[in-house]
Amino acid sequence: MAAYVPKPLMPLDDALRGLREALQAHGRPATEVVDSFEALGRVLAEDLVSPVDVPPLDNSAMDGYAVRSLDVSSDGVVLLQSQRVAAGQFGAELAAGTCARIFTGAPVPPGADAVVMQEQCEAGPEGVRFLTAPKLGQNIRRRGEDIAQGAMVLSRGLRLSPAALGVAASVGAAHLTVFKQPRVAVFTTGNELVMPGQPLPAGAIYNSNRHTLRGLFQAAGAPSSDLGIIPDELAATRAKLRQAAQDHDLIVTSGGVSVGEEDHLKAAVQAEGELNFWQLAIKPGKPFVFGRIRRLDGSHALYMGLPGNPAASFVTFLLLVRPVLGVLAGEPWCWPVPTWLRAEFDWPKADKRREFVRARRNAVGGVCLYPHQGSGVLTSAVWADGLVDLAPGQTVQRGDLVSFVALSDWLQPPAAQCQA
Repeated sequence: MAAYVPKPLMPLDDALRGLREALQAHGRPATEVVDSFEALGRVLAEDLVSPVDVPPLDNSAMDGYAVRSLDVSSDGVVLLQSQRVAAGQFGAELAAGTCARIFTGAPVPPGADAVVMQEQCEAGPEGVRFLTAPKLGQNIRRRGEDIAQGAMVLSRGLRLSPAALGVAASVGAAHLTVFKQPRVAVFTTGNELVMPGQPLPAGAIYNSNRHTLRGLFQAAGAPSSDLGIIPDELAATRAKLRQAAQDHDLIVTSGGVSVGEEDHLKAAVQAEGELNFWQLAIKPGKPFVFGRIRRLDGSHALYMGLPGNPAASFVTFLLLVRPVLGVLAGEPWCWPVPTWLRAEFDWPKADKRREFVRARRNAVGGVCLYPHQGSGVLTSAVWADGLVDLAPGQTVQRGDLVSFVALSDWLQPPAAQCQA
């Protein structure tokens, strides 16, 4: 009998390449038009071009007095007030030798070329005394200085932040064309799992992954359907996969993807669709599964099976699920660019796999490790604010530079700081 030779584990870069190819075959999401007031977190499907200048007119940046700068050529000049201009009003042309009381945001009256803040003025019965002579253009916000008419202000593929929605509103966009959100189904597997609030029998554990994954999807801006806990039974697992595939684009599970006799998801995926790859050369997260589940109409839903160990499930969501969610929502593929920080730790024992260790930045620009890096230690993910990426075979001595990505950048990658 020939000796058993284990199949080589797939490198993470190969797995990421496979995910991108599968997403290309899956196609771009459909689009829809939504009220810009309700578009937070959606991904823009069309460039937004401004039909107006912002601001539409020269306006005052201060409460004060609008003047002709030539009329206030030195400190102490006194001018009569000829008009009052509030925001939303439009003043008459400013007569030479006079000033206009003006308020923040009000259009600068024709003829005026400077605004003197009220703290540098003294109003009295003889007029307004200017304690300081202004410079030409002082405290005036020029027409179009923020946005010029015809400029592209928001680009296709941008996930809409609160500031982006404000920009859309500032150019008068009442509606925005966005990509439809992906439909995501999530369930956990395991006979041992019990929900918080229920009695905990001997041999049982509380289901932390159900809460963690729901929170991760919410933090990534992707609503998900929670399908509960599935027992460790092949028939029940297959039935749940079939059900989830019919009206979801992506199915994500935790647990049941290892090699034990009670791990049925690999076989269930093969029976209900196809298995693209299984077992990655990463730590934590080796027993990761990716495949597709058939629908009744012959199309497919994507499937991603995460490990059951809580920290491994957390890490593989960031590395593998989050980039896929972005593309399904209409974003370009994105892996956040790492920062190189000084290691405040020693890592003398290298692993053959690529390791992602939970870490936290300190006040002096270094990065420290959580002392317990086990795949079941979820407290490490609470303590950490990022992951250090260690190459296969890499050791670290205190003072070395290491690759670090913040957890916030995994969940909401900055568009300007993504590597393809």
